[in-house]
Amino acid sequence: MINETYHKPVLMREVIAALNPQPGKSFLDVTFGGGGHTRALLASNASCTVTSLDWDTKAIDMNAPAIQEEFGDRFHMLWGNFSTLYKIIKKEKIGPFDGILADFGTSQFQIHQRPGFSFSQDTALDMRMSPAHQGETAADIIANYSEKDLADLFFKYGEERASRLIAKTIVAKRLEKPITTTRHLVEIIERLFPVHAYKAQRGIHPATKVFQALRIQVNDELNNIQSFLSAALHALKPGGRLACISFHSLEDRIVKQFYQEHSDKLDIITPKPVVAQDDEKAINPSSRSAKLRVAVLR
Repeated sequence: MINETYHKPVLMREVIAALNPQPGKSFLDVTFGGGGHTRALLASNASCTVTSLDWDTKAIDMNAPAIQEEFGDRFHMLWGNFSTLYKIIKKEKIGPFDGILADFGTSQFQIHQRPGFSFSQDTALDMRMSPAHQGETAADIIANYSEKDLADLFFKYGEERASRLIAKTIVAKRLEKPITTTRHLVEIIERLFPVHAYKAQRGIHPATKVFQALRIQVNDELNNIQSFLSAALHALKPGGRLACISFHSLEDRIVKQFYQEHSDKLDIITPKPVVAQDDEKAINPSSRSAKLRVAVLR
């Protein structure tokens, strides 16, 4: 059973159609999370195998045992960050695979349970996905970055048009009192942009893009995606498929450009990204921003 309290997987039908599991084929799910995509792949064919990867030990502890019990040695769970896929493959002596899947979305479990991810909860301004293996927190960035660096960060990774005003205000406010909680940061931004007016105009909370930028910086998300994509080319069999699900334009652009830049090795089978159908959007709002791009290694 899929643990939807952890993360409701998106584009399940589309992922299965894209990867097309066949008897004896092997797959790699580098973003295990709640195990939804892994389980769907295993259930779609009685003899395919799936190796799954996650760097969140809570995800593994919560969700891997049930899948292991159901599918036995057809399922192999590994701990690790997909950005180090090349090292993991070498160390574990796994691959090459017939298909690789990456879902770059932040899980609902992380948003609601890890400190700093959600601006609807008052927690420490942390945002590290794997605190035991990371140093810099979002609070460190807010406290130490210059006004220019904060503005550049919010604009580059949050695509926030008011990045300079927000950065200037943060620098002024941190002189009065250290900004160490999500509530404090949200209140600063809400004073600049009334919530109801901002939502009416842009459809999101005014802190959304700032939190996105901080999360990407803390976890080095975009560089991790680049590293993963490069390694994935060497982890696929000829004819193997690489499927990537993105949730915002920065991620999607990286995947799109990577496929195009490696068109000498990859055949792109999704000229336009695959998006969720209306029935999925109705029951899973997070699927509305999901985009799936698939390429085949020659």
